[in-house]
Amino acid sequence: MKLSFVIPAYNEEAYIGECLESIFKETKGKKYDFEVIVVNNASTDKTAKVASSFKGVRVVNELKKGLVSARKAGFSASSGDLIANVDADTRLTYGWIERVLLEFKNPKLTGLSGPFIYYDLSKKHKIMVKFFYCYAYSLYLLNRYIFNRGSMLQGGNFVVRREALKKIGGFDDKHFSFYGEDADIAMRLHQTGIVKWTFSFPIYTSGRRLAAEGLFTMSSRYTVNYIWVTLFGRPFTSKVIDVRFKGIKNKYLHIRPINLRKELLSSILDAVVIFGFLPVVVPVMTGYLLQNLVKIIFKQ
Repeated sequence: MKLSFVIPAYNEEAYIGECLESIFKETKGKKYDFEVIVVNNASTDKTAKVASSFKGVRVVNELKKGLVSARKAGFSASSGDLIANVDADTRLTYGWIERVLLEFKNPKLTGLSGPFIYYDLSKKHKIMVKFFYCYAYSLYLLNRYIFNRGSMLQGGNFVVRREALKKIGGFDDKHFSFYGEDADIAMRLHQTGIVKWTFSFPIYTSGRRLAAEGLFTMSSRYTVNYIWVTLFGRPFTSKVIDVRFKGIKNKYLHIRPINLRKELLSSILDAVVIFGFLPVVVPVMTGYLLQNLVKIIFKQ
């Protein structure tokens, strides 16, 4: 199976080099069939120049700014049986590619994903991130195994089968630009086969967005968008804060301690939305559950 790495990159000159190095480190001495595509997404810095300096990397220019537009352009330019969607600030963990090839020996598997390991956050942040992942994993289990509505993919660390992605119509850049794009792909792929999320498939990444916006704000925002996409097929949040700063790699990292009061206050709106829609979420999800139970009973 050929593996295509698709890496969206908007003003990522400070990170893209280490991402590419991690890929070639994992492939060194191995007879993998792979390609690496960096999508230069309207960058104004030296992203394209840095990426082009790596032998074997193909740079594709996409002028329409947006994460999903970049993923779509990379997918169109790729030729692999498997599409590895990683972000410019990620680094592969040891054995990442081996795990992909092993998992996709299962012909029913259409998507594979796992968590982030934030290499540049404080220990306190990392501990709180683990609690969030436990919570997110419970939502994944309910959504996939109980309600059978969808699944979960971690944007920036997911691999999909090419034919399955083509079957569902590819990336939806009409309705998604950043938030909810992974939940959308997971939900649609779930209808074609198995979409698996596992803690044993991690990838390293920068915690710059969490550090810049706050862990509570980000966790509640991702939660509400996951629920919104699951129920309505659209993202709740459209505005995206740019955390990329030319020439400044660690503008936020290690300098902002956790302030629980401030973080909680900043996420009140998201929390209100989440709890406010529980009366909607519970009946709808219960309906999906009953619908699946009826199907099971009549099949038997």
